[in-house]
Amino acid sequence: MNPALPVHSPSGFLFGVAYYPEYHLTDRVDTDLDLMQQAGINVIRVGESVWSTWEPRDGEFDLEWLAPVLDGAHRRGIRVILGTPTYAVPPWLQIAHPEIAAERRTGERIPWGARQEVDFSHPDFLDYAERVIRAVVGRYAGHPAVVGFQVDNEPGLELFHNDHVFTEFVRRLRERYGAVQNLNREWGLTYWSHRLDDWSQLWRPDGNSFPQYDLAWRRFQSDLTTEFIAWQAGIVREYSHAGQFVTTCLQYGRPALDDEQVNRDLDIVAGNPYYGMQDRLDASLDLSQLTPWTTTGVPALFRQADRMYSSKQGRYLVTETNAQSIGHSETNFPPYPGQLKQAAYTFIARGAAMIEYWHWHTLPYGVETYWGGVLPHSLVPGRVYAEVAAIGGELASIGTALDGYEPDADVAILWSNPSRYALQFSPPLQVDGRPDPESYEKIVDAFHRGSIEAGRQTRLLHVSQADAHGATALAARFPVLIAAGVYVATDGDLQLLRDYVAAGGHLILGPRTGYADDEARARVEVAPPRLADLAGTHSEEYSNLEAEVAVLPASGALPLGTDATASLWIDGLITDGSEVLARYDHPRFRDFPAVTSRAVGRGRVTVVGCVPGPGLAAGIVRWAVPRGHAQELAGDTALTVTVSSGALPDGRRAWFVFNWGWEPRAITLAATVADTVTGELLATGTDVSLAAWSTRTFLSR
Repeated sequence: MNPALPVHSPSGFLFGVAYYPEYHLTDRVDTDLDLMQQAGINVIRVGESVWSTWEPRDGEFDLEWLAPVLDGAHRRGIRVILGTPTYAVPPWLQIAHPEIAAERRTGERIPWGARQEVDFSHPDFLDYAERVIRAVVGRYAGHPAVVGFQVDNEPGLELFHNDHVFTEFVRRLRERYGAVQNLNREWGLTYWSHRLDDWSQLWRPDGNSFPQYDLAWRRFQSDLTTEFIAWQAGIVREYSHAGQFVTTCLQYGRPALDDEQVNRDLDIVAGNPYYGMQDRLDASLDLSQLTPWTTTGVPALFRQADRMYSSKQGRYLVTETNAQSIGHSETNFPPYPGQLKQAAYTFIARGAAMIEYWHWHTLPYGVETYWGGVLPHSLVPGRVYAEVAAIGGELASIGTALDGYEPDADVAILWSNPSRYALQFSPPLQVDGRPDPESYEKIVDAFHRGSIEAGRQTRLLHVSQADAHGATALAARFPVLIAAGVYVATDGDLQLLRDYVAAGGHLILGPRTGYADDEARARVEVAPPRLADLAGTHSEEYSNLEAEVAVLPASGALPLGTDATASLWIDGLITDGSEVLARYDHPRFRDFPAVTSRAVGRGRVTVVGCVPGPGLAAGIVRWAVPRGHAQELAGDTALTVTVSSGALPDGRRAWFVFNWGWEPRAITLAATVADTVTGELLATGTDVSLAAWSTRTFLSR
């Protein structure tokens, strides 16, 4: 695997919108750009959605329509991110080459009429894509307004079942496994008489029932996405200049996406975090998820931010996020006043170097008619525009003060895309009696949410990134490491965890970690595999939970409130010399510890035998991390207040304080700080009031 490119480090904040003047019914470029300038907007994203405008007919290009936009932006000091239009193909190409349509099942083409219906690995598509990329980028790469390029848009939406894709899949399997007998052995194809005598006998993925096959298929599909984006980035770099970055924008739930791998060939991460607004940002409530592609709750908003940082372990760009209601005609929940600022500063607190709204104006047509922009359908600036302008003014005041910022991390949490794939195919959890394809996310999110609600800050680490640190550096940098749901794990991954403990780290194990090997085969070992001896705890059985079970402290070592519960899953833990910290209040499950812990030399292994509810997870994290960076500002804060922070190169710390609710709150400063926007000095002991849905930012002195 090639080493990742270093992270592009922008100076100051980029603050802007996706801008599509071609979607307007009238020409109002100057009006729009003037309004943007007045709102402190200093960047726009253009051009990625309109291949049929760039190339209205085969080989006939119209490249000049964008020039007035870029020229006008440059005159106003507004920078431009130029997109390649490859995710939405023009009708003439679809008609001329129907064979480029992607197939969701073998032989069943995706109907045209939306976007991303194309098999982007098809050679005919790539020929046309290269031509339009070279035309557009070649025309505008030298424009002084262009600071970067976005290749494609939210890639990885489909798993391609086309004939040539399957042929390539088999070729790569042959390259990896050699003789077909090796595949038989590694995938266990004796089962149900699936042994192959020749590679030509491998069945199509449509009816596959083998987890090993599915994991290989999902990895292959994510490789196709990575290769496609790297191919585009390579073309763009033939034209780009020093200082111009190349990125793509990610929707992190895409099935054919490995965010860490796809960003290795890019200069900076960009993502599109959408979230439920209004009461779904009230930290005192626990509401259902609004849509499959939006998060609900404050911890989940922080998790989206942490996921973007994790892709390259560096600052990132938000290329799309909510401006008004996000969703279709029946989903209308615009933000309460103050929530746009809260979300913007949440992303900034966790490493964002750009906030860009989807999008400038609300469209009068198309499937996204009711995806609200900064301007409403009337195009008359209103409340949302005013709030965006206020954020823009604050960011302009902050200027370069946060250059080099790195978000703090009290706890590291491992992230494993292969485990996500595997637990989508074989979910351990269920919802309403059905397999839950979000099992992996729910296991990880339980610990992440507990960390946020405990007032501690997290760093998500891909397993490969943890390995790159090495055990000693990992333990020094992240003294507490949570490995929950890391179902697909190599022997080397598990050895890293052992070495981490030996180096003095505190390893917290959650359900399913290490249970399968790199082929998604259940390990024929005592669970948790390779770690049971260190943990002083093992398990023989496990159970789903259909209702929450109360968890009680077994001693004073782990203080827990009355809200501590287990949900969704229980491992039947058996102690072998470990200390029992908590037990279940249940007639059967009280036979098993809920949480155990054992000191191992300078390190420690704690085993959590369930998917912890927020109260239990928060209690475990508070116990493991008695004091985090956030507590340096004002001690422990109660919901609905959260504090986030990060370090600056000169040794100072930046603080972000949020009140996620209707009731006014206050904090008492435990340190002397300056207001980041106004520069006002606030001494230790000062009471700082927090109005409903408010955000304050500070710098240490």
